[in-house]
Amino acid sequence: MLHKNLSEKIYRHGGYEAFKIDDPKPRDIHKATVCDRLVHHAIHRILYEYFDRKFIFDSYSCRIGKGTHRAINRFRDFGRKVSKNNMRTCWILKCDIRKFFANIDHGILKNILQKHIGSKDILWLFSEIIDSFNTKGKIGVGLPLGNLTSQLLVNIYMNEFDHFMKRNLKVNYYIRYADDFVIISENKNYLENLILEISEFLEAELKLELHPDKVFIKTFSSGMDFLGWINFPHYRVLRTATRRRMFRNLKYESEPEVVSSYLGILMHGNYV
Repeated sequence: MLHKNLSEKIYRHGGYEAFKIDDPKPRDIHKATVCDRLVHHAIHRILYEYFDRKFIFDSYSCRIGKGTHRAINRFRDFGRKVSKNNMRTCWILKCDIRKFFANIDHGILKNILQKHIGSKDILWLFSEIIDSFNTKGKIGVGLPLGNLTSQLLVNIYMNEFDHFMKRNLKVNYYIRYADDFVIISENKNYLENLILEISEFLEAELKLELHPDKVFIKTFSSGMDFLGWINFPHYRVLRTATRRRMFRNLKYESEPEVVSSYLGILMHGNYV
């Protein structure tokens, strides 16, 4: 039946089951039906490699061979390079996008897809998935946390920004993971001047805003909170909140699998 509906283009994406999680902050998750999830997986399997080749090297979210640990290692390597092995002051601009998934504009996303995809059938199917969800109170805006396709689509969306950073602004030391990104430089004024250009591009081209409380510039030596770790030139430690949550969870879940998972995370830090 699904194959018939797709081939005859009468497929219609269903609704979502909504629930909340704390991961670690409260998040609204929307779960699609089994039938729709099959479509999501098929699209992702077929198109992931095609789009992945278009992404910049230093985009790390939801990509095979990337991830948070690769990102923080790259961050460490950039810091060492810019600081000349910690002989010079190294400055870091860290930014976060406000309500990232909830503010993805459907029209802009579809226009971006049209630049890369020539098949009208694939564009039609993407439209069905994109338009199946709207942020509460906003029509034509938002992607659901929970769809496998959402992970791919936000990377396609932010790829426009990544190439703006690399091609237009020619930023050398830039790392992005979803809606978090950092830029590393030995020049603090250079980073300060970038903020306005970054903000203007996001608002004009992608209808996104920097989170006003999560844009700041710090030295590498003072420790940068990035992707769950406080990163220093010679070591990194877990955020205090993350560490407390880990110990709290271990009081109630001490199964070997849970302990092994946490030990695997701790392997990437330094505690001496």
